[in-house]
Amino acid sequence: MIRKLYPLLAALLGMAVFSTFASAQGDNSHVPIIKEGPDQPNILWIYIEDTNAWMSCYGDDVVNTRHIDQLASEGIRFDRAYMNSGVCSPTRSAIITGMYQTSIGAHEHYSSFSKWRGNVMENWAPNHLGVKTVPEIMQAAGYYTFNEGKFHYNFVFDPDTLYDRHGDNGYKGAKDGTEWSGRKPGQPFFGQIQLIGGKFRNPKPVIKNEDVPVPSIYPDHPIIRKNIAYHYNTILELDRELSEIVAGLKRDGLYDNTVIFFFSDHGSLMPRSKQFLYEEGIRVPFILRGPNVPVGKVRDDLVSGIDISATTLAMANVPVPDNMHGMNMMADGFHRDYILAARDRCDYTIDRIRAINTGRYKYIRNFMTDKPYMQPNYRSESELMKFMHDQYNAGNLNPTQARFFSDVRPAEELYDLKNDPGETNNLAHSYRREHAIQLAKHRDILYNWIIETDDKGRFPEADDALRAVIDRWGDDAVNKEYDRVR
Repeated sequence: MIRKLYPLLAALLGMAVFSTFASAQGDNSHVPIIKEGPDQPNILWIYIEDTNAWMSCYGDDVVNTRHIDQLASEGIRFDRAYMNSGVCSPTRSAIITGMYQTSIGAHEHYSSFSKWRGNVMENWAPNHLGVKTVPEIMQAAGYYTFNEGKFHYNFVFDPDTLYDRHGDNGYKGAKDGTEWSGRKPGQPFFGQIQLIGGKFRNPKPVIKNEDVPVPSIYPDHPIIRKNIAYHYNTILELDRELSEIVAGLKRDGLYDNTVIFFFSDHGSLMPRSKQFLYEEGIRVPFILRGPNVPVGKVRDDLVSGIDISATTLAMANVPVPDNMHGMNMMADGFHRDYILAARDRCDYTIDRIRAINTGRYKYIRNFMTDKPYMQPNYRSESELMKFMHDQYNAGNLNPTQARFFSDVRPAEELYDLKNDPGETNNLAHSYRREHAIQLAKHRDILYNWIIETDDKGRFPEADDALRAVIDRWGDDAVNKEYDRVR
């Protein structure tokens, strides 16, 4: 551990010496002087919201995502990349710290917010971290840091401490101090450009309803087709936005020395995607491209969202702190036995789900079986959800489609992803011995993980946290857990 931390301590000591000298000169800078180069590449996270891997480089034949495909051809396309949650703020909290959101108390969606959409909370439960985030570590190493887009971290933070520059969602053209244009000459940058992806409003209707396939878990109906076509069209818009970012990097002579992480925070707005831990909710597109990254490679090993953090530091030759659960995916011998994903309260909807994916098998543990999958949530009044509920109530859904909208939810789910990639055949009660063995194996992995990583989801939220949810959502917060603080 001492050997691992020594370079960072040395860098911090150097910072202190430089800071003292700078202060004597009247300069308020507090970072060491380093130069962009082979040992200090620029790092850019192109961070996308609510987007599935429905892209031609991933084998989808509905759209031609030529700019995304080009990026993939210049680096590594990861086919088994998973996020640690199916909703944005826990995912973002995990990636920015390199730690499981459940270990740092950041697992409840929109938690630790003192102000939310202009509403100042009368009560809130602050979550103060005892660890540094990736941008803070990169700043200490001398990097210029920026974030063009949302934060949504479920802990207390000062954006001016994390980032030298921060602004609204989207690429600004790297002009007038936006993105990397605000850095000192030759200073390497670590930046995040947030693209709204699947939330893009009114994308050009290039893909028509009749052009799209309909997964068997949904009925083939114009409303379903409309939502699937919409998602394809947001991906085409994303492809265009990526081309503009790449053009800006090339214009400024930065492309060849910039490591690009291109990834989504979770899946689309389809019912079983966002907020849930099925493949379509947490398996995401992820492309890595830049100096010292193999060209034209495809990897199908398991990679976690928290590995983005550790890999970022490693590629910048910055020591990875021992507190990080993330690992350098580019290191020799990198291997994950399993991927862990967690779902807890989302907006006002209280739930607790954990998933273990060992490559072939996926185990899902539903801890709150008194609640149906589709309990009241912020999407309940959408056209898509109303349609699905109406179809269920009318008896128009087949057993596979109806299961997700019924009032009954099993405590355990086990899927053979090789033979059942759509996760429709629950093997938790299978009579076959190999399935029983896998069920027991995955149970052990999960319960050991809960204890070893101190999964805080096993404890109820504090009263002030629940009051804050009621303050935000009012009468929509219908779960019985709110009764004790109303």
